Amino acid sequence: MRRASPLPAPATGELHAWATIKSLLPYLWAWRGRVSLALVCLIAAKVANVSVPIIFKHVIDALSITREQALIVVPAALLLVYGVLRFSTSAFTELREILFARVTQQAVRNISLEVFRHLHALSLRFHLERQTGGLTRDIERGTRSIGTLISYTLYSILPTLVEIALVIGILLKNYDVRFALITAVTLTLYIVFTVVVTNWRTALRRHANELDSAANSRAIDSLLNYETVKYFNNEAFEARRYDEQLHRYIDAQIRNQYSLSALNTGQALIIALGVTAMMWLAADGVARGSMSIGDIVLVNAFMIQLYIPLNFLGVLYREIRQSLTDIERMFGLLHTEREVEDSPDAKALPAGPATLSFDAVDFAYDPRRAVLQEVSFSVPPGSTVAVVGQSGAGKSTLARLIYRFYDVSGGVVRINGHDIRTLTQDSLRHAVGIVPQDTVLFNDSIYYNILYGRPEASREEVEAAARAAQLHEFIARLPDGYDTKVGERGLKLSGGEKQRVAIARALLKNPPILIFDEATSALDSHTEKAIQAQLEAAARGRTALVIAHRLSTVMNADEILVMDAGRVIERGTHEALLQADGAYARLWAMQQREEAEAESETQVQAQTETAP
Repeated sequence: MRRASPLPAPATGELHAWATIKSLLPYLWAWRGRVSLALVCLIAAKVANVSVPIIFKHVIDALSITREQALIVVPAALLLVYGVLRFSTSAFTELREILFARVTQQAVRNISLEVFRHLHALSLRFHLERQTGGLTRDIERGTRSIGTLISYTLYSILPTLVEIALVIGILLKNYDVRFALITAVTLTLYIVFTVVVTNWRTALRRHANELDSAANSRAIDSLLNYETVKYFNNEAFEARRYDEQLHRYIDAQIRNQYSLSALNTGQALIIALGVTAMMWLAADGVARGSMSIGDIVLVNAFMIQLYIPLNFLGVLYREIRQSLTDIERMFGLLHTEREVEDSPDAKALPAGPATLSFDAVDFAYDPRRAVLQEVSFSVPPGSTVAVVGQSGAGKSTLARLIYRFYDVSGGVVRINGHDIRTLTQDSLRHAVGIVPQDTVLFNDSIYYNILYGRPEASREEVEAAARAAQLHEFIARLPDGYDTKVGERGLKLSGGEKQRVAIARALLKNPPILIFDEATSALDSHTEKAIQAQLEAAARGRTALVIAHRLSTVMNADEILVMDAGRVIERGTHEALLQADGAYARLWAMQQREEAEAESETQVQAQTETAP
């Protein structure tokens, strides 16, 4: 399968408008009953609106007779019809909006939910290569623009086009063909000018969006790394980098405003020439006696009715084009291919004990550099296999392959003999629990973050998992207890506290396969020893894979694999590997010396502090 990547941005001045609209239509067609009724109301409103000037013409012509005859000549029914038509225009318009309100909101909801689910279905590679700030800004603008596009198209542009067609038809039927010709030419010039200039402005808008996303990404990236910025005293440096991006964005926005002013001026000139020509022709008709005062009022009313929405039509068109630009980026995310996807005949992994095995597995994030080479091992139910080695040996990659964040380049990963590529990802991940090396928590309570392991668990089960992770006593000392907020990415907790939350979360999930990826790396020696027994108890009876740097944490494993440069170079029990006097024995001796030196330094420091 191809590597997941966003759709390429279109060339300058080119917008996949019809493709974007085509992608949007199914979400509206799902409510075709409401859409049809809304369109009927739209047409009824415009027929009533166009009829108002016609009735008004007859009233004016009737009132043109002598004042004494006026009350007799003007029928009361004509005035009543005038009032009814005025009300009908507003009534049908409001009814149309009532009918269509649910369509718009449900379309926005369904698309937003689909994009959200799709992003979660994309590979880890996609999320590692994208910047969160730019991604969220694309989604935010896209969902907002869907409502804008639907609203402007069906509430403004389509009604205006219906009204234009009705007006031109009436002018052709009842008046000199030149009236309809002037109207058509004015509209054509206006639309062509607007389209040409707006297409030029689209490139400016897209460029401004890219700079806006880049500035937002830079700000969020800096704030997420708040502590690092403080460590290196680089506040001024970060502000300068952010300001550089803002400066480019402001320049793009100023160019955008200049182009907008040019567009507005041209549109106003075209409208002014068209209105002047129409009124000149109408005034000439009245002077020659071929038209009545009511006729010139009718033509003027038609022009006013067309002028107001037509003048706004340019603004609407620009907004729609800009909305299409924003929606295009969001649909680009929706159309991003999944790097890892369930096969059509994928089946669920049966519940129960699980045997995990790697069979000659090869893997590379980049084809130019292998990460794993011919890795083979098996972990039966009830057994614990540990993987140790220096950083960069490929240990953590094993966990990512088990979860199918990536698919292997060669060989097979199996559970109970099933190639995991033939299993549904949902059932596979349901069977695996992990305590990751880098624990990231939700900006919510401690209780929520533990409960996340199994959302349907009871409070008693959550507290039991916290006790097993040696976390309950710490939580009990907090003023808000389990309701304590952990902050963005868990920044209010220490590294060890976050890792214990992750351990409790994995224990609560209670899966047949447990992975501990440097699960105690952020704990001090005392806490590590206290929790090690709990981890071993949690792993008992399960298939456990322990990825570790400290060898003291894996001494009791049934088998220890020593990895180096993506290969398994040694395997055996702790005692057997020490006797082999190979890489494991050297690593053990080095860590023992480091621990002895650290303990000696601690004792010296303690003696110094207690000395009189």
